[in-house]
Amino acid sequence: MYSLSTCWNSNRHTDGRAMLREIRDLGFEYAELSHGTRISLVPGIMEAVDAGEIKISTLHNFCPLPMGVNHAAPNLFKFSAENDRERELAHRHTLKTLDFAVRMKAKLVVLHLGSIEMKDYNDKLLALVERKETDTPKYRKLCQEMEEKREAKKEAYFERMKESLKKLVPEAESRGLLLGAENREALEELPIESDYPFMFREINSPSLRYWHDTGHAQIKENLGFINHAAHLQSLADRLAGFHIHDVQFPGRDHCTPGSGMIDFAGLKPMVKPEHIKVFELSPGLTVEQVRQGVAHVKGIWGED
Repeated sequence: MYSLSTCWNSNRHTDGRAMLREIRDLGFEYAELSHGTRISLVPGIMEAVDAGEIKISTLHNFCPLPMGVNHAAPNLFKFSAENDRERELAHRHTLKTLDFAVRMKAKLVVLHLGSIEMKDYNDKLLALVERKETDTPKYRKLCQEMEEKREAKKEAYFERMKESLKKLVPEAESRGLLLGAENREALEELPIESDYPFMFREINSPSLRYWHDTGHAQIKENLGFINHAAHLQSLADRLAGFHIHDVQFPGRDHCTPGSGMIDFAGLKPMVKPEHIKVFELSPGLTVEQVRQGVAHVKGIWGED
């Protein structure tokens, strides 16, 4: 199943039905409702789905956006937050997303699971990568500093994240939904790649699955922290689907597949027909660029 996220066009529309018709007219049977779905778009979305004009594959938490929020905000409330009130709001608004997913007859909700409160190292490291200075004492020192600080602070945030998930998983199970734990590009975001097996072992539910974002994984590889294909292979048995986009070196993502550096052929062995494959593309891309990217991926991964 291939789908196109409304992150590509939601900002250009005031009518949810017109938004979804634009995706349908590109040849998609399915759309993902992104984390930029404003409440004002919901009536038109329901009309389009109820009329059978398009199907909804997935929703990206939080969807629709909380009242008064009019911009994409997937990290608005964090499951890992120290503040009890923030974690409660994350839970409450995720339940609203789950209920909307049921209404839309979607299969899965994509989640950002939180982050460790610490300094952002990504931009500094990416700047060094761009200047080809990864084999320098400065780069190695910065990586070591980041890892030491992250490890020192991680446990409490990771535990809060897991406790939040333990409350959500039964809610998803009771609604017949899957939860997709998305890999993230920022080094402080959770789960860290090495923590996925521990999370899945502790929360051993078929409703909790891995959601692979190709762009985020490639940025982590460019930073030197993972091997993209090997990471995906390590979680292949829990994989539910993909966010598909390309990366232009070293860290510009949500680009047209085929215009960047991701080896989609190298990922193909892990791609199965039952996986949900969502193109998550920049709103700056033209219709023709979208068509080119879709054709590029389908030419490698197949039509299913």
